[in-house]
Amino acid sequence: MIDQRTVASESGTAQPLLSVRDLKVTFPSEAGRVDAVRGVSFDLHRGRTLGIVGESGSGKSVTSMALMGLLPDYASVSGHATLGEDNLLELDDKQLSKVRGRQMGMIFQDPLSSLTPIFSIGSQIVEALQIHQNLSSAAAWKRAVELLDLVGIPNPDRRAKGFPHEFSGGMRQRAVIAMAIANDPDLIIADEPTTALDVTVQAQILDVLKTAQRETGAAVIMITHDLGVVAGSADDVVVMYAGRSVERAPVDQLFAAPRMPYTIGLMGAIPRLDSSGRDALVPVPGTPPLLVDLADACPFADRCPVVEDACREAEPPLSPVGGAEAETTAAAHLTACRRSAEISDGAIDGATVYPVPERRVTENALSSGEERRTVLELSGVTKTFPLTKGGLLKRRVGTVFAVNGIDLTIHEGETLGLVGESGCGKTTTLLEIMGLRPPEQGRIAIRGRDVAELRRKQDISEVRRDIQMVFQDPMGSLDPRMTVFDILAEPLRAVGERDKKKIAAQVAELMDLVGLDPEHHERFPAAFSGGQRQRIGIARALATRPKLLILDEPVSALDVSVQAGVINLLNDLKAELGLSYLFVAHDLSVVRHISDRVAVMYLGRIVETGSTDAVFNKPRHPYTRALLSAIPLPDPVAERTRERILLKGDLPSPTDDRPGCGFITRCPLHLTLSDPQKEQCRGVTPRLTERGRQDHRDACHFADTFTTADS
Repeated sequence: MIDQRTVASESGTAQPLLSVRDLKVTFPSEAGRVDAVRGVSFDLHRGRTLGIVGESGSGKSVTSMALMGLLPDYASVSGHATLGEDNLLELDDKQLSKVRGRQMGMIFQDPLSSLTPIFSIGSQIVEALQIHQNLSSAAAWKRAVELLDLVGIPNPDRRAKGFPHEFSGGMRQRAVIAMAIANDPDLIIADEPTTALDVTVQAQILDVLKTAQRETGAAVIMITHDLGVVAGSADDVVVMYAGRSVERAPVDQLFAAPRMPYTIGLMGAIPRLDSSGRDALVPVPGTPPLLVDLADACPFADRCPVVEDACREAEPPLSPVGGAEAETTAAAHLTACRRSAEISDGAIDGATVYPVPERRVTENALSSGEERRTVLELSGVTKTFPLTKGGLLKRRVGTVFAVNGIDLTIHEGETLGLVGESGCGKTTTLLEIMGLRPPEQGRIAIRGRDVAELRRKQDISEVRRDIQMVFQDPMGSLDPRMTVFDILAEPLRAVGERDKKKIAAQVAELMDLVGLDPEHHERFPAAFSGGQRQRIGIARALATRPKLLILDEPVSALDVSVQAGVINLLNDLKAELGLSYLFVAHDLSVVRHISDRVAVMYLGRIVETGSTDAVFNKPRHPYTRALLSAIPLPDPVAERTRERILLKGDLPSPTDDRPGCGFITRCPLHLTLSDPQKEQCRGVTPRLTERGRQDHRDACHFADTFTTADS
């Protein structure tokens, strides 16, 4: 049952727009009843934003789908969710259809799932308008164009006639936001609206959401795993775990003084963009419980570092931290933890709740004074693709310059972070390296061996042992029909190992190396969690004892606590084995934490490169500055005061290889230049140039303008 003190503490003087009380959602399963949402309660007032955060499976999305009435028929929903005068949970489909789109709008994680591919964007917005309003076709079309203009889509009158496949991911999400606000809804639910987007597009979408909220006066529920997004967008925050709220507070209060050990753990697991420290992150140990036949105890007890016997006797209610005197305030800080009153500044009695774990190896296996060998070298590498037109008789109408003459070098024991927006050429670069084929132009050398000179199969096999890859989706890269033993033994057999005892010993050694129990070698991938599956992928990559690992977004699909454990593992393995990494990621916070040097890529070219601290502390290229400013910080005060550089428009076409800077169409610096300077940007392609600082180069004609302004 819900604690009545919680209800009292959440009541304010103003009538809430949305009042949720004791929301419960269950699903049938072969293992028994799954209690996906277990008594969630909150109030949301008009014009305010509620952030809901938590790990996968905590019940965030199920809560939002229950409010929208989008759960399957076999789901059992109970409780109250009052929007205006209606209890949403008591409305049938026909009644809910009148509420959805009119009083409630929803923005899903994948915009393509919200758009019909065979209808134009404008016609879909017109449909959303005419269902709920008595508008003529002409008036509805005019309004659709106005909405597309409001959310920042260029040439809205023309783009309204376009189809979803003709829009980029960011523009599709903008179109979905336009549909969600078309009828000036009272409530907007945004379920991970920026997860699949680049950081620059994410910043634009968050800005559009703020504009939409300002225009409509709507309340917003922001569901996300990104605490930085919550810090910059939310007024109040609900932290969910095991299907229920375990902490709720105003955003400033929650981030300044979290009182629930789980919340403290989530915050400690995040790498910070504004920190140059390389200490180990603090992952939350263990995994969330199965929501079947839960015991009457704190569901976080098995993972909690400050658990007491009393925590296992009954599940604590969500109640004010300050006790009875805090019950009547709408801004009460609520937790579901018996020890929350003892916690101050992340510690109990002076002892940190989550102490920073010790690194397995504190120094790199290669001494700092030792000259390090070059493991990977790319010089002037180019990769193009033909652009064709026609059906049976295809003809070439252009060329896509995916990689356009890049230079990269990685030394032993070093991590190079390769960053940039989708479509900039990062993945193509990785494929060119892993293909071990001569590039169209330029040179690729692995440990001093030019891949163009690899003629024999044996030579290719020898080089292949030195370079391995870890993929983004661990489940997609592991054969579900093979046991972990067979997955790890396969590369050993491929390089000629035939002794069964040696293979068994090496498999056990690999599992132990990446923190897995060797006794579980007969299990299939489906029996492991996401983080454990990624560890299996890393172990497989290490089987041939490589010198270089290519890491393609290795932690982007993981929860923050699991991500922290994998990042710590990669840092330990690098130091212990003297590995080198080429680390590709969208999350620049992760890149800063793990990389020694960074290369920023834009439209197939490297536009800035240097040591991690140099690039992050003193970025020189306007594009790098925009990337860094787009990363949200898990600090509400810093988020409200920092300067944002919002890039306008999308990436230019990669088919245009005319001289000049490819960034001028989006460059905020270009707008401030004189006409002769602008002409130089348009007519002369900038080259990577070192400007007085060793190992920090940029490809901008007027990067010194920033340096002068900063000084």
